[in-house]
Amino acid sequence: MKPDTRDGVVNAMTIDVEDYFQVSAFDRVVKRGDWETLPGRVVSNTERLLQIFDEENVVATFFVLGWVAERYPQLVRRISAAGHEVASHGYAHRLIYHQTREGFRDDIRKAKSILEGITGEPVAGYRAPSFSITRKSLWAMDVLIEQGYTYDASVYPIRHDRYGIANFPRHSHVFKARKGSLLEVPGSTVRFCGMNWPIAGGGYFRILPYEWTQAGIAHLNKSERRPAVFYLHPWEIDPDQPRLQVGRVTAFRHYRNLGKTEQRLRRLLKDFRFGPLRDLVAGLNLSVAPIEILSGAAPELAPSSQPNAR
Repeated sequence: MKPDTRDGVVNAMTIDVEDYFQVSAFDRVVKRGDWETLPGRVVSNTERLLQIFDEENVVATFFVLGWVAERYPQLVRRISAAGHEVASHGYAHRLIYHQTREGFRDDIRKAKSILEGITGEPVAGYRAPSFSITRKSLWAMDVLIEQGYTYDASVYPIRHDRYGIANFPRHSHVFKARKGSLLEVPGSTVRFCGMNWPIAGGGYFRILPYEWTQAGIAHLNKSERRPAVFYLHPWEIDPDQPRLQVGRVTAFRHYRNLGKTEQRLRRLLKDFRFGPLRDLVAGLNLSVAPIEILSGAAPELAPSSQPNAR
């Protein structure tokens, strides 16, 4: 690998490892019982990402779905052997706010057990399917603490029809729940005209012009001196994936610009520095007072509880 001579903040590169038919927006048209019958593409797409990261000298965090890991343990071993962080995306890709506390506990326990059994290493991090820790599912933080997770990356501080807590703290912080505390690493945003705007990954990266992401990450790095948390799915670099019969909005969100994503990703990796979330979490100042957002009551966040919001 060539040495990285770029200066500046090291951002977090994260991949949510799931197949194209497992996205939450397809729940109404793809039954979980049919997952086994559909042509899988997650292995080849993830291996393509591993190749890109190797070429660009990038180490990332892979939030692997337990269902995928159970069927393709060799893929998880390749991720780990390449030096990347293996973290949990849960087992069955169910939205948390559609689960019971017991069901969620079983899901994340099963995923953690599978991943740790494959890698032989502890799994510290978790990201919910579709960022589904929202105001009505903040109770999930207590369950994550109970199950031994030390950081979470499941909250997006924006307004969205499926997820988000718009006035949640924008930057990484210690989150205090009823059962203890854990580190929360929110999805990255920039503050403009009194609102938080998403700038680092997924459909925002594919659908909006590349310059949107580029300017947003540059602002975080240079003006706020903060790292961005970028995310992508393996299916987002796969323009040849089977097309499912879904509504216009879902089709636009899922299929738009799939053929451009790999090129944009390579450009992004040259424009900015990236590393795994474990490094970002390790560098957090844990001596600061935790932000107290009790997971049961889910009160409104006062502006004073958001010291990093701008």
